[in-house]
Amino acid sequence: MKFTKAEARKRRHFRVRKKVSGTQTKPRLNVFKSNTNFYAQIIDDVAGVTLVSSSSLKMDLKNKNNIEAAKAVGKDLAEKAKSKKITEVVFDRGGYLFHGKVKAFADSAKENGMKF
Repeated sequence: MKFTKAEARKRRHFRVRKKVSGTQTKPRLNVFKSNTNFYAQIIDDVAGVTLVSSSSLKMDLKNKNNIEAAKAVGKDLAEKAKSKKITEVVFDRGGYLFHGKVKAFADSAKENGMKF
């Protein structure tokens, strides 16, 4: 049975989510890419609460869905998390392969103080 790209990503994400969960001390950093924007949020799965979020939607960027936008979202999210005293997270790549925009986002977040 052949799956579309979106179905394959959802299946990968489901497999990852069975193993990855965020807690109060080590929340989950989730990533989502749409055709137009890049989104990320830090979630406490135990309480079911989003602690910090960032997206290219609210940023003044020329192109909101490229590697530069992903880096900007990573930097912004790390700064917001630092202000809420969140330094260590569990990375949930959302079923996406760890290269391109997702890798650029992760590297930018790490450079700005996040640990995962």
